[in-house]
Amino acid sequence: QVQLVESGGGSVQPGGSLRLSCVASGFLFSTYSMSWYRQAPGKERELVAYINTVGSIYNYADSVKGRVTISRDNAKNTMYLQMNNLKPEDTAVYYCNTARRAFSWGQGTQVTVSS
Repeated sequence: QVQLVESGGGSVQPGGSLRLSCVASGFLFSTYSMSWYRQAPGKERELVAYINTVGSIYNYADSVKGRVTISRDNAKNTMYLQMNNLKPEDTAVYYCNTARRAFSWGQGTQVTVSS
């Protein structure tokens, strides 16, 4: 069955960095464009970053542009999100899914940015 397992979150101070990972299984990962999403308390889930199947095209939400980098390793069925210069407004649960949200959501990984 399809599984999307996010990890790498934590609590950091403003300006800190985190690297999130998403390990996919149960589907042919290399054939899907993938995205990172996040959901802050009381807010709807939003798109953070997008990457195409071969990792040559990226898009970022304006709120994170210049501070995050999305990447993928198809040999490892894994996608990453390097987050730098974190801000309190980045606090959210981060999820991965295909670009079309094709599969059920995983548990996500909590990112908390606070001084």
